[in-house]
Amino acid sequence: MTFVVREPQMTDAEAIPALHVATWRETYEHLLPEGFFTADVADMRRRMWSQILSTRRPEHTVRVAEADGGLIGFAMSGRSDDDGAQLYILYVLAAHHGTGVGQALFDAVLGEGPASLWVATENPRAIAFYRRNGFAFDGAEQSDPGTPGIVEARMVR
Repeated sequence: MTFVVREPQMTDAEAIPALHVATWRETYEHLLPEGFFTADVADMRRRMWSQILSTRRPEHTVRVAEADGGLIGFAMSGRSDDDGAQLYILYVLAAHHGTGVGQALFDAVLGEGPASLWVATENPRAIAFYRRNGFAFDGAEQSDPGTPGIVEARMVR
């Protein structure tokens, strides 16, 4: 499979939020309450991505993966609260898992060096991916009231 990792453009402002919701459905639907994926959730993602794309911040790195004229994944990193690097977002459509898209996005936004991230404790595929990239759990956990039923654990390297 051929794909391209690139910086997103304002022309991606509708595709990225739709991809965000689609990848969340694939990843978390079994963990979230029935009816979670409402129009409000889609609207929140549209607003979020509109702001990210229209107000570029130098401390953030955002990339999308594209294949056959459509977006198949996205990632974003920045600075963590402790002034280190943090992976904020990395999602790839399930149909493209295992193709190298996730690794290419990861490398494009984070690369080597000390970093942290939060991962759902019920996401074994992501946990295995981050372990392969040198991350380990540090014991910190959190729950976000916006995503009931999902517990996140911090991983660092």
